[in-house]
Amino acid sequence: MQMVSIHLCGEMETEPCCEEHKDPAVEPTEPEVGEVISESADKDSHTELPRGPAEEGGELQRKEQAETESYAGASKSAEIKSPSDPEREGGETECKEQRKLKKTNSWKMVRFQDPSADDDVLERDSSAESLFPEYAMEEWTSSTFEELFMAENWHNITEDRLLRKKVLEPGVPLAPCPTWGQEVTVKMQCVLEDRTVVEKDCKLVFVIREGDVNQALEECVISMQMGEITLLLADSQYAYGLLGREPDIPAWAPLLYQLQLLDIREKPDPLTLPIADRIRIGNQKRERGNFHFQREEYSMAARAYCMALDVLTTRSRDGSDGGVDAEEEEVRDYRVKCLNNMAASQLKLEQYDEALHTSRDVLTLEPNNVKALFRTGKVRAHPVVLLLRYIMEHLI
Repeated sequence: MQMVSIHLCGEMETEPCCEEHKDPAVEPTEPEVGEVISESADKDSHTELPRGPAEEGGELQRKEQAETESYAGASKSAEIKSPSDPEREGGETECKEQRKLKKTNSWKMVRFQDPSADDDVLERDSSAESLFPEYAMEEWTSSTFEELFMAENWHNITEDRLLRKKVLEPGVPLAPCPTWGQEVTVKMQCVLEDRTVVEKDCKLVFVIREGDVNQALEECVISMQMGEITLLLADSQYAYGLLGREPDIPAWAPLLYQLQLLDIREKPDPLTLPIADRIRIGNQKRERGNFHFQREEYSMAARAYCMALDVLTTRSRDGSDGGVDAEEEEVRDYRVKCLNNMAASQLKLEQYDEALHTSRDVLTLEPNNVKALFRTGKVRAHPVVLLLRYIMEHLI
């Protein structure tokens, strides 16, 4: 049977920083992660993620890759690059230089910080200077994590004693703690047991329970009061687990945080935000989905893409369309990318009906989208789908 080589089904589009947004199926200048798909043997391929190995290729087992796209406004430190990216070697060299200074930037730090303070935050984060110099106690600087997990003067956030906190400075008395769905701003820094700084952000903004950050941060924040400063000790299962996060957090690595809760507010209604802010937030969610996809966390990836699609719209609260032509085109392009990525996640989860509907949504926006056309044909020809169709038509 003839072999078909095509860069489509399970890949993610990688969009270089500071380039125009182009049709990924047409423009060869946009780096893409490709794969070879056989009509006779539907094999998948794996790809490495700079922030956590998730899909490693093998000759005997090849899986679909995710379509990884970096938001055009993101900094190079926040990019997710494919292994074929010619700039990757330079990026790894930069990471090594940062590690020598015991300072590396988290993928999410630039992405989720307050955009009004980007330059100031990046300037301060480029050094190894502590964000909490007045709280450089032994527990932060030298105590072993085993000692901290066993310490009696720490409070257990979870019953398994794998997520613990110690309040360094109480918050506002009787002030309410944040709740699910609220947006918070925190100042934070994080170290490994050897005290290598792996995360640092003066103004990290995220919505609780939307998966913007790891579980450790979400669980701790909902136990804090406004202004509170605390130490947080997190076992790897509440942080980055088996995969870690390349290049700076090893597998099964516990983490120690210093946190201060700066602000609590209700999550803004996306339909009341300027279109530019919707695009920024939508791409934050989409990139988080890419992060989960490449860690093979497909359910979380699909959820992130769904939340991105809720934000990526030009509609206003009154139902009118508030975007100009250029904004509408940009939003449509990002919706196409999110939908393609979500279809790839649904295929991984064997949700064939959902993947078919998602691919059709892509074709509604872009009738000649090659990836959506290919996925639609693949789903229709899948043995499980054919069997279900036969049962519906002949046995029911």
